[in-house]
Amino acid sequence: MFVKKQPISTHPHILSNPIGYLKGVGPQRAELLQKELGIFTFGDLLLHYPFRHVDKTRITPVAALAPGEEYAQVAGLLSPFELIGERRARRLTAQIRDKTGVLELVWFQSISLIQKVIQPGQPYLVYGKVSFFMGKPQIVHPEMEAWDPEKLRGKDFLEPVYPSTEKLKAKNLGGRQIGKLTAALITHLTERDLPENLPLKMRESLRLMSRFEAFRNIHFPQTTALYEAAVRRLKFEEIFFAQLRMNLLRWERHRFSKGVVFEKVGDLFNRFYKECLPFELTNAQKRVLKEIRIDTGKGKQMNRLLQGDVGSGKTIVALLNMLLAADNGFQAVLMAPTEILARQHFQGIKELLEPLPVEVAILTGTTKSKERRLVLERLAAGEIHMLVGTHAVIEDPVQFHNLGLVIIDEQHRFGVAQRARLWDKAPIPPHVLVMTATPIPRTLAMTAYGDLDYSVIDELPPGRKPIQTVHRFENDRSSVMDFLKAEIALGRQVYVIFPLIEESEKLDYENLMQGYEEIKTYFPEPQYWISMVHGKMPAFQKEENMRRFVTHDTQIMVSTTVIEVGVNVPNASVMLIESSEKFGLSQLHQLRGRVGRGAEKSYCILLTGKKLGNEARERMKIMTSTNNGFVIAEKDLELRGPGEIEGTRQSGALSFKLVDIVNDRAMVDAAKQQCEEILKEDPDLSLPEHEVLKDFLRSQKGKTAWSKIS
Repeated sequence: MFVKKQPISTHPHILSNPIGYLKGVGPQRAELLQKELGIFTFGDLLLHYPFRHVDKTRITPVAALAPGEEYAQVAGLLSPFELIGERRARRLTAQIRDKTGVLELVWFQSISLIQKVIQPGQPYLVYGKVSFFMGKPQIVHPEMEAWDPEKLRGKDFLEPVYPSTEKLKAKNLGGRQIGKLTAALITHLTERDLPENLPLKMRESLRLMSRFEAFRNIHFPQTTALYEAAVRRLKFEEIFFAQLRMNLLRWERHRFSKGVVFEKVGDLFNRFYKECLPFELTNAQKRVLKEIRIDTGKGKQMNRLLQGDVGSGKTIVALLNMLLAADNGFQAVLMAPTEILARQHFQGIKELLEPLPVEVAILTGTTKSKERRLVLERLAAGEIHMLVGTHAVIEDPVQFHNLGLVIIDEQHRFGVAQRARLWDKAPIPPHVLVMTATPIPRTLAMTAYGDLDYSVIDELPPGRKPIQTVHRFENDRSSVMDFLKAEIALGRQVYVIFPLIEESEKLDYENLMQGYEEIKTYFPEPQYWISMVHGKMPAFQKEENMRRFVTHDTQIMVSTTVIEVGVNVPNASVMLIESSEKFGLSQLHQLRGRVGRGAEKSYCILLTGKKLGNEARERMKIMTSTNNGFVIAEKDLELRGPGEIEGTRQSGALSFKLVDIVNDRAMVDAAKQQCEEILKEDPDLSLPEHEVLKDFLRSQKGKTAWSKIS
């Protein structure tokens, strides 16, 4: 929930003061607030927003209390205490009397403390949940504070309730006490401490409250309407600056970055397109090729995210771009997250390019040293046009003659630093194409990948048969197994996937082994052969077991989700997912995409326990009703929220305090539009009215580590 904070700055600004300096905190409480809530400075406390407000602005006469009323605030004189019952049945009672009637108060805990702190005969404000006992109103464990009878109403503001933790509550730092600290802080602040950071014209056109007022009203609003206006203002600010930072990076790259120029579409590209292309490109593929063609001809470095559903033909687009590079005298590299995936890309590309004078090589962690030496020599001499590999391609000894294009498959498997090492291998940074088969909802892509140009392949190649997905319960297991046998009898292969139950690796392993033994009882050797793959296996064994399945040496692959990305076995026609209710939607869709790669009809069977929660039931319904990854990604975002979706990066772009990108889509769109309009008119933010934006971005420097690309 909490983002790791920066060390306290020495800036004289009040909001950068260490939290221990605030009256009422001190060293011990400061340490607790740091450890428990990540509150290091005054500014952090200001950004610790209340999760609800309690309305103590009204005082209700006792006679007006009605059974339907949830919470109420009453004012009056406190009667003497009365102690009733023995030991566990002991309770303390008293009454609050106003001009209209009597309200009973009851305490079952902290009795001696209550008797010490609260004084009968004094006027009090009492707040709590009203119940009726034998027709009389009462409040159990009321909140109480001294009251001045001259005052006819309650508080002047809605009282905030803040998130806290058990440790903090034990040290008398619960939600209400944090409220008192925040109130003390806000009395110290002036508009100079919270200067405006949005241009006046924008605030007026969007009817946004001032920044200073917004911070006051998100904590201590007089009315619900003021609170909502404050939230709206601060949400917009949060999403707008996230967009602005990303768009500035993108604009700067478009304007200042140098990139190699792919001037022409040459002989290799044209020959391949006319003679070797195995199928007609879809309109989506043609559109993406055109976007990339324009990017690589500008003399600026391309940084583009290519999103396409499983099987939409991203690899052929990647290959055509590598040919474009070769036509212009540049080398290209394709980096895949696993050895088996790299080998598949290599085989596929080599076969397709057979008739053309193009040299393709592969480099992985297991490449023998003699072969490796030869590849490195030929690469440095410019004799190899295309290199396919795992992260072995970024190691220091790998030197290119003239690297012009880097393609990264399934980018969320690679760290920023790893990717950055690739474009240190050329004097002018090569063009970068990042591919992912995890469909990302549009709102999320705009937010998480705003610094990248963005292409989508949103149609499948013709002739691909949709995968038939069915949901079956545990008691259908034997008929499911019979179906698998029938498919294997037709010469097909089958995946059986077990979930990772993240509580423990040991449990996962036991769960998988138990499942494996059960599968073996249905499919005994030597009639059937089974490969097994899981995370605990040594890499070489995992690769070998996968290779056996790929080469049809085994008919069944029992695995955890390690086979999720990219493995291509056209002969595999059935995907059985055990305990499907334990998977998220996007993950189920990714797994399903492992089948349906050949000419035969393919099936995905979702096996679940009998008892399903509403959300799991909804997931099964969505999976059996659509094969469209983008529809599924949107639903996944609605069900699980952005933090869970694989393929979105943990860059801080999504660590919002207020914005919920599912429910605030309209605001995300509005912020993006404002950003684009401002940068179109004033890319350097040099106009006087944009000075406030520039100042704010400068003051935030170092808050977010923005990388060169994704």
